Amino acid sequence: MKPERRMALLRLFTLVFVIALIVGIYLNRERIQELYHLGYFGIFLITMLSNATVFLPVPGVMVVFAMGGVFQPFFIALFAGMGAAIGELSGYLVGFSGQGLAERSVRYTRLLNWMERNRRLSDLMILILAAIPNPFFDLAGIAAGTLKIPLWRFLVFCMLGSILKMLAFAYAGRLGLNWIYGLYQN
Repeated sequence: MKPERRMALLRLFTLVFVIALIVGIYLNRERIQELYHLGYFGIFLITMLSNATVFLPVPGVMVVFAMGGVFQPFFIALFAGMGAAIGELSGYLVGFSGQGLAERSVRYTRLLNWMERNRRLSDLMILILAAIPNPFFDLAGIAAGTLKIPLWRFLVFCMLGSILKMLAFAYAGRLGLNWIYGLYQN
């Protein structure tokens, strides 16, 4: 089987898995609320683990979306944003340790050069890249570590951006899943 076809099948399988996960969580939201003692902490752990994978996409935001229909979206965003920022430390630490995981990437080189030339704006770049769903934030984390941006600054701006992103996903989940459930009831 060709690598392109294998990758397409893997992406399709991932999409089906994520959709099944969302539907399963939403349909069992009453049972999930019984596990309230793990609720927000569980979301924290899921997003931390999903963001700790460097260059391997794990759909943590989809769990945030699905849980938006179950728990309070603001608190979901807060805990998920904190978990995501801590998880993103893996990329930062790769860059800080000097490992050349992304050195040959054209995108990484461009981002690193831009952040090096515009050090005053690098915090804003971290916030923006953390706030929008994109596959390139790992590169920003590696670049921040390589440039030895202070850890506290990386965490603060990554967390702010992640909270904004998770807030959008949690409220989209609350509104979208409630709308779908309303259609189903009628």
